[in-house]
Amino acid sequence: MERSIKWAINRMPKTEDKNLPIMAVEEVKKARAFHESFPQYSVTPLADLNEMAGHLGLSKICVKDESYRFGLNAFKVLGGSYAIARYIAKEIGKDVSELPYNVLTSKEVLEKFGQATFCSATDGNHGRGVAWAANRLGQKCIIRMPVGSTETRRKHIEDEGAECTIEKVNYDDCVRMVAKEASECERGVVIQDTAWEGYEEIPSWIMQGYSTMADEASEQYGEKPTHVFIQAGVGSLAGGIVGYFANKYGKEAPIMCVVEAEPAACLYKGAVAGDGDIRICDGEMPTIMAGLCCGEPNITSWDILKNHVTAFLAVGDDISRKGMRMLAAPLKGDRQVISGESGSAPFGAVAEIMENDEYRELRDALKLDKDSKVLLFSTEGDTDPERWKNIVWYGKDK
Repeated sequence: MERSIKWAINRMPKTEDKNLPIMAVEEVKKARAFHESFPQYSVTPLADLNEMAGHLGLSKICVKDESYRFGLNAFKVLGGSYAIARYIAKEIGKDVSELPYNVLTSKEVLEKFGQATFCSATDGNHGRGVAWAANRLGQKCIIRMPVGSTETRRKHIEDEGAECTIEKVNYDDCVRMVAKEASECERGVVIQDTAWEGYEEIPSWIMQGYSTMADEASEQYGEKPTHVFIQAGVGSLAGGIVGYFANKYGKEAPIMCVVEAEPAACLYKGAVAGDGDIRICDGEMPTIMAGLCCGEPNITSWDILKNHVTAFLAVGDDISRKGMRMLAAPLKGDRQVISGESGSAPFGAVAEIMENDEYRELRDALKLDKDSKVLLFSTEGDTDPERWKNIVWYGKDK
């Protein structure tokens, strides 16, 4: 039987770590202060799964539940909103710290900035967050979704006032489509959570926006976790979270692991190659983990991950489904977490590693044992409710 989890221990050569300061403590504080100024802001729950930790043979396992974020059922709005705010601040000659929500949305600021069209490619969550932010700022928004995206997620974006279509190409080709559209429309601005040569500033702002989630989780956890597992598509979230903990703890940082969907595991492929160069996945890349179905890495994040990640994991859809079901039906005394296909992948991976002796070698390499204190992020809730029910309630594959 083919393994549901493939892994590569990081043996890539270290770099000068030039991108780590993007996630410096002062940048994290600035991003969190911005998000705290929103009337919709509240700290999302951290589910302490004490009974599950005992079952899996761990000391502690906690899951940050982003299904409560701003009423949008996913964390992505943190990055998109912060990037748009920083873009507006730069255009009008202000620092973002001078533009809390009530100022940013004021008539004075919006008249000074004028009208732009914010463009993005998404499987759903990022685009919805960008559309939500643009809507509240009276801006135009164009969102393109890759082949295989669900109509439910498209409708959520459209409901925020954006023009949104599902295209017949994969995510990475959608990114190229959006970049072209933005260049051809008046004041078009790409708000994309991946970076390439010549497009690096806005993705770095998005990564900083994600740090609010990590900073909340770190406070809620109450101590330094021994392990952090974080999912990755292009790697912006992973780079943001890994960069946060690397800055916070330095050489005493937790063991950090990246979890990808196997058909789109470009970071894992780079780790397997071991030379530090980027690897790309292309084609349709079929997986239920739509949020992780990205085949071309963020070059900024990749540099951070190479320097600070212990292992890269590529997981099958069965691991995602396992995570969804276990989180939805917790042991008595533990808090339920409604986690979507991409949100559940790290928990599913940890559960499988601990329960299945086929992964003893990986378990030992990661030093996962009865003394381990694990932190995970469920980055989305049931953003496609029918698919969630099919998987969790009815035992279907998708």
